[in-house]
Amino acid sequence: MKSCWLVGVLIVVGCAWLLGSVGVEGYPAEDLIVRLPGQPKVGFKQYGGYVDIDVKHGKSLFYYFVEAENAHHKKPLTLWLNGGPGCSSVGGGAFTELGPFYPRGDGRGLRRNSMSWNRASNLLFVESPVGVGWSYSNTTSDYNSGDASTANDMVLFLLKWYEKFPSYKSRELFLTGESYAGHYIPQLANALLDHNAHSTYFKFNIKGVAIGNPLLKLDRDTQATYEYFWSHGLISDEIGVAITKDCDFDDYVYADSHNVSNSCNNLMNEANEIVGDYINNYDVILDVCYPSIVEQELRLKKMATKISIGIDVCMTYERNLYFNLPEVQKALHANRTNLPYPWSMCSSVSNYSGTDPNINMLPVLKRIVQNHIPVWVYSGDQDSVVPLLGSRTLIRELAHELNFKITVPYGAWLHKGQDV
Repeated sequence: MKSCWLVGVLIVVGCAWLLGSVGVEGYPAEDLIVRLPGQPKVGFKQYGGYVDIDVKHGKSLFYYFVEAENAHHKKPLTLWLNGGPGCSSVGGGAFTELGPFYPRGDGRGLRRNSMSWNRASNLLFVESPVGVGWSYSNTTSDYNSGDASTANDMVLFLLKWYEKFPSYKSRELFLTGESYAGHYIPQLANALLDHNAHSTYFKFNIKGVAIGNPLLKLDRDTQATYEYFWSHGLISDEIGVAITKDCDFDDYVYADSHNVSNSCNNLMNEANEIVGDYINNYDVILDVCYPSIVEQELRLKKMATKISIGIDVCMTYERNLYFNLPEVQKALHANRTNLPYPWSMCSSVSNYSGTDPNINMLPVLKRIVQNHIPVWVYSGDQDSVVPLLGSRTLIRELAHELNFKITVPYGAWLHKGQDV
């Protein structure tokens, strides 16, 4: 969760009767969420359920869909994916970031998010790949996934989701996400472009791509983390200089500690230990939540909200409790197979490729831009996991390669004449 939103870099680049299982505007009545437990009253509709992308193998992805607050029939569709790889878009994007609700302090209800993106768009959140959240397969090998299979599954998902919600087939489609969605979203856009190039029937109306604090090029983004630690006073000059001297990040490979020197590994481990558990790596200026206190208060059904600069830093614990309530899963039409493990923010059963994080996303972004699809890369400037420092450098390199010129000079972003 990014609480401080500094924009880093921008490349501008008939009848209302229910008939059988089909609802208003052709929407599936069986997926309509009547009301979530502890939910404030709202005027927009919500849907939740499954899209079966491979019936033979029993492969199904769970989705949560929220209509725009007003004039939803005129608004675009925005798909959001969280990263990980293997973390929940419903738990992350939908219920702790940009969706209409946040978990309440007692973990048993919801409160409104006044800055929800459904003020501007219809929102679709998908638990992808298989093994994330309530998405599942009856075939064990489907839990082995990677960037290519995840993108291909999402293409199938969208085609079948449009069958449930046919009025959205012609809508403008925005593809958005954060962190490892820096891989998910560009590669999905790439797969949709391939589909459009070969399809004589239906073509996706891709309007734009937006990715926040995205993993784009692992070696540069990893180096940026330790530059960020040093620049924000989280590690000493001595360790910062030693990492710069001893670590050749050009050779850095995910999940392979043998490609860098022992001294580099030791220095990175020392830096991570110094930063420790008392810093929220996703927003270094926030307080951290103390799980033991929160869990005790939740068991006693007391309000456990911990506020730091207007942010409830204990939402992760409140969210876990809420999504594991049977009445919540029933209202969402989730967990239809009674999975043998509890809901968790990041999957313990998905086996994601250990090499795909090394894929360089810049060529994929280049193709998207060359197909006249605007791409927006934005960064929360308090995130040390995939910091602004790396993203800004990489996007500048891509802009130079595309021979783009700066059209708006670097400066403060203003909202209605006020500093944001």
